[in-house]
Amino acid sequence: MEAKFYEEDKLLVFKITSEIDDHSVQEIRRRADYEMERYMPKKVIFDFNSVTFMDSSGIGLIIGRYKFAKMIGAKLAIRNLTESVRRIFDMSGILKLIPVV
Repeated sequence: MEAKFYEEDKLLVFKITSEIDDHSVQEIRRRADYEMERYMPKKVIFDFNSVTFMDSSGIGLIIGRYKFAKMIGAKLAIRNLTESVRRIFDMSGILKLIPVV
């Protein structure tokens, strides 16, 4: 996962570059929480452009980061959903809670 912080916009972007499964979620969660706490952004975006596979653990990852972002006063959004990832998010109802930009 790559993380980039844009100081002028207080925007933190996470570009996920691996499959999202039970194994990878632990590392993504740890890194995302660290970067969010470090920069205290106003907006957090998870970019799914390079994700080829995601199971249900990805839903838990995003819901948890949504709650964490809310706790630090930030808004969370997702972008560049692949078709398979969008289907999983659609079925879970997460797209009613978290905006796609």
